[in-house]
Amino acid sequence: MSSQNIRHMQKNQKGIIAAITAKGEMGRRIRDMGLVPGTQFEVMGRAPLYDPVALRLMGFTLTLRNKEANYIQVEVEK
Repeated sequence: MSSQNIRHMQKNQKGIIAAITAKGEMGRRIRDMGLVPGTQFEVMGRAPLYDPVALRLMGFTLTLRNKEANYIQVEVEK
């Protein structure tokens, strides 16, 4: 597996969240959405201008802005 942030993942790629690097309010918001280390997810798609990104995890779809996705480090399954 390789490590990167969610922003650079492609549609249909799967991964596991390794770390949340955001501090303060943004870090809390990201974790409150269910994005915590160890969570498995799949990139479902992106908007035409690549922002936001849609993720499928724990039985629901979540969209994130690239500004938020930059703070989420993942281990990408190939």
